[in-house]
Amino acid sequence: MEPRAAHLWRREGLGGKKEDRPSREGNNETHRGPDLLQWTRHMQAVKTQLLEQAQGQLTELLDQAMCEAIQAYLPQDRPVPSIPPDSLCKTREPSLGKRKVFINRKSLLDELMEVQHFRTIYHMFVAGLCVFIISTLAIDFIDEGRLMLEFDLLIFSFGQLPLALVTWVPMFLSTLLLPYQVLRLWARPQSRVAWTLGVGLGCMLLAGHTAVLSILPIHVAVEYQLPPASRCVLVFEQVRLLMKSYSFLREIVPGTLRARGGEGIRAPSFSSYLYFLFCPTLIYRETYPRTPNVRWNYVAKNFAQALGCVLYACFILGRLCVPVFANMSREPFSTRALVLSIMHATLPGIFMLLLIFFAFLHCWLNAFAEMLRFGDRMFYRDWWNSTSFSNYYRTWNVVVHDWLYSYVYQDGLWLLGGQARGAAMLGVFLVSAVVHEYICCFVLGFFYPVMLLLFLFIGGPLNFMMHDRRTGPAWNVLMWTMLFLGQGIQVSLYCQEWYAQRHCPLPQTTFWGLVTPRSWSCHT
Repeated sequence: MEPRAAHLWRREGLGGKKEDRPSREGNNETHRGPDLLQWTRHMQAVKTQLLEQAQGQLTELLDQAMCEAIQAYLPQDRPVPSIPPDSLCKTREPSLGKRKVFINRKSLLDELMEVQHFRTIYHMFVAGLCVFIISTLAIDFIDEGRLMLEFDLLIFSFGQLPLALVTWVPMFLSTLLLPYQVLRLWARPQSRVAWTLGVGLGCMLLAGHTAVLSILPIHVAVEYQLPPASRCVLVFEQVRLLMKSYSFLREIVPGTLRARGGEGIRAPSFSSYLYFLFCPTLIYRETYPRTPNVRWNYVAKNFAQALGCVLYACFILGRLCVPVFANMSREPFSTRALVLSIMHATLPGIFMLLLIFFAFLHCWLNAFAEMLRFGDRMFYRDWWNSTSFSNYYRTWNVVVHDWLYSYVYQDGLWLLGGQARGAAMLGVFLVSAVVHEYICCFVLGFFYPVMLLLFLFIGGPLNFMMHDRRTGPAWNVLMWTMLFLGQGIQVSLYCQEWYAQRHCPLPQTTFWGLVTPRSWSCHT
């Protein structure tokens, strides 16, 4: 910390020679205000991170010391009844690992946007969108003789959106009512027989809730042939509601079961659960840090930026992907054509990655956080500075990473006795890979395990080979190179399969016909 601070202090010119200062006095006066503000916010962020890390480490040390003291005091032949069942020993309780700590903090891009240099980079992307619009107008004017900005791809992608929104209503009501009622049923103090019947009834209600979330969106998407964007709404809400339901039950049920022999436990308020279903986190807490008021202009700005990203993505697909891949399945297969298509898809692929990140992880989540006065806006970290894939996976999507870390990695370690960290990490990769592949399959309407194979056979090994001890600019360049190639592979192969599915429909539906990529044999 001290060398970096000293380096930044010297970089600002405060340690420079006296004869250099008069010539730069005016320039320093111009930039001193923004630089001082940036430095102050940076030090506040560093202070918050240090306090959070110190608190977590101190808590772990105290828990370990208390656990060892309790184990040394306990008789070896029998337990002492006065010891509470929720002992601090981590090996006996899966929920007492490192817990997510929520604090008031801004999103990283909001802090960076206060610096003019970063705002200029943002302006460059806006200028790129303007260029796409101008080129579309110019081409339409040359071809049609009139100015006409068409949104055919956008209209097609969001077709039947009202049906998707109507389908969301029973999905949400199931999540709102059933898990909470099950918890209230289990929290009531009652006899053993009545409690056992309540457990059975609660499990049946949870099974019905899971069936509604699992079957209903798939049935609607397949039966009514929903287009990709409308399918996105259903599958993202399906996964989000399942993850939130699990977090709510996982955080509350263990304490409820431990307290059932006494006077019962106070169930969380319904308003706190309702707030949790809408706030931008997947980790349940009864209370969260809140901001004092709502900035509605900030909400409108983020929704407008998210809409702009959707338009940007449509222009990229329409101008850079559709002309290349629309007729590729009609040409004979060649390795040269495949490699060229992957290289061509790297630029639109990385653009799509950045747009998805900015539109969802920044704009969309910040808009909902502002409306709900949700204080912790750390939905991502500085993943673009990563020099290892392990750090990239942790910082790209903090919201999902926290859920995987809390309920897959930590619980996996507890089940395995705290010794098999590699197995727990492999479990995280398997869950993440399967869910990502399921989302791609749901949205696109066909099975082509590109994402699954990239996760398991490239992302997994890179996570262990490019670990946190890899530092330096070269490793950051290597990480970005792998991201470019990975996005190119996905965009190229998924686009080829999309058009092959339409150019070469199956004469009859069979299992092997559904799971075999059509682009391998469609060359008409």
